[in-house]
This record gives sequence, C-alpha cells and structure tokens, in this order.
Amino acid sequence: MPRSRSARRLTPVALLLPLVLALPACGSDPAAPEDPGTGTAGGAFPVTVTGDDGELTLDARPETIVSMSASATEMLFAIGAGEQVEAVDSTSDFPADAPTTDLSAFTPNAEAIAGYSPDLVVLSDDVNGVVDALDALAVPTLLLGAADTLDESYAQIEVLGGATGHAEEAADVVAGVQDRITAAVASVPDSAQGMRVYHELDPGFYSATSDTFIGAVYDLFGLENVADGAADPAGGYPQLSAEYVVGQAPDLVVLADTVCCGESAETLAQRPAFDTVPAVQEGRVLEADDAVASRWGPRTADFAEALAAELRG
Repeated sequence: MPRSRSARRLTPVALLLPLVLALPACGSDPAAPEDPGTGTAGGAFPVTVTGDDGELTLDARPETIVSMSASATEMLFAIGAGEQVEAVDSTSDFPADAPTTDLSAFTPNAEAIAGYSPDLVVLSDDVNGVVDALDALAVPTLLLGAADTLDESYAQIEVLGGATGHAEEAADVVAGVQDRITAAVASVPDSAQGMRVYHELDPGFYSATSDTFIGAVYDLFGLENVADGAADPAGGYPQLSAEYVVGQAPDLVVLADTVCCGESAETLAQRPAFDTVPAVQEGRVLEADDAVASRWGPRTADFAEALAAELRG
C-alpha cells in the first residue's frame, strides 16, 4: 500500500517495568484521521492517518492486522475491528479472544511480524528500529506511543477507527468512555478532593506522577499524587522508597501490582511502618488489575469506576 511519512519521526524511548508498562520519553498527540470513512466495513478509502511515525495512507480497509501493543489491541477490539486482527503480541491478553502469539513487543522481530503478511501493523514503541525494518519489508506501520493524557488516548482510538474503517464505532467508544468517567468523578463526594494517593507499579516502589496517563486520571478526581514530590521524577515514573511513602501519609493506596507480584491490602499492611499509613488504617486500598490500571485504552473507564467506588467508601 502506498505510504507517506512526514519528515519528522518521533521515537518514544521505552522503560520497561515488570510485565506492565512500556513508558515513553515523549508523548506526541496523534492527529485525527484526515478521511476516516463511514465507520463501517464499507468505509471510504483511501484514508490517511497520522501516528508518531508520520502519515500513513491506506488504499483499502486492512484485513490482516498485527497489533504489537496491548493497549492498541484493546482499542481495536472495542471499535469492532477484532475480526481484522490476525495476530497480537504476547502481552495482549485482553479480550480473551484476541489471537495472542509469541511475538514480543519488547524485542520485536520484523521478519516474524511480516510472516503474518499484515496489511497494517500497530505498535506502541519503535524498539530497535522495527519501524524502519518493517518499512524495508513494505509493511505498513502505525506507531501510537503511550498516551500521557486521556485526550491522547481518545485520539488514538479515533485514529485506529479511521485506519480500519470503523470511525463511527470509534467515536461511540470514545463518547462512552468519556461519559462513564464523567459519571464516576461526579459520584465522588467533595470531601475526597485533596486526598493523597500513592500509586504502586511494583513492590520496588516504582510509581507514577501527575505527568503520566494514570496520573491524569487522579487529577480528574482532585487527588494529590505523592509521587509528584519525588526528587527524581524519572520521566514520570520515579522509584520511591518505603520511608518516603510512609512519610507522605497517603489517604489512598492503589496497588497496580496485584497480578504480577501478588500484592494486596494484606501484604501492604504487613510492610514495616505501613500500619501507620492512613490508607491502611482506614481501609482505602484499591487492589487494581495491573493491566486495567496501566493501559491507555477503553478500560480506563473501568479503572475510574473502581477508583470512584473506593473513594466513596
């Protein structure tokens, strides 16, 4: 398929945390599709969409998609493009019927990806120059790096809708997520404003600041993120210490390491000095699903609703 790129290419730098995240050093905002079509299988093509790697023109609706991004996989299935997805990477474990393979998003192999004869590959990171390698094999690619804001996540859903012939479905998904998050925020009493939250990515006290996607969700609820005070923000994902977290006295703890690492409200309370933390004393510990709390996709609404329920007590 004919392809054009803008002269400037944005290449996110990934920092991998255990089984959870691929973290970008920069967050570009992919533009909405220039010609997203009608949102159905008969949508208007050719269509040109823009990702972090520039413009991509698709002459016809892609029917053999490979997703190398767990978040993109969730988006594709949510907008009704699941039947067009031929293969997904090893971390794409949702929805259950996603065609998971042993393709690695962390160490991608262009030849292995091309082996599926895709007419579209969606990635969240340009690891080891995989985009150029796929270009050399004449494989169309769409790079959509990790979102830093909800608006960036919504834009990616719309880009994928345009690229796959599901623009209307994508718009509906975005509207639905927005409505659910708005309702979740509105359901929380004003007394929750200013509560201090500690978000835990792993037991090594890696966290996320307000400059991250998950941090943006906490901002909507008016919460104060204890990670914002870290001496080294580390691109939005600092490593804190037990002493620091205890000293910050968070009113809410969100554990996003329940699946990977078996953490729970019980194990948290057993840590030295954590029995003095207000969140532990008052039972405000949200045991989140790692993937739901870490992926910038439609299930962000699930996370917002779980957070609201915890804040309502």
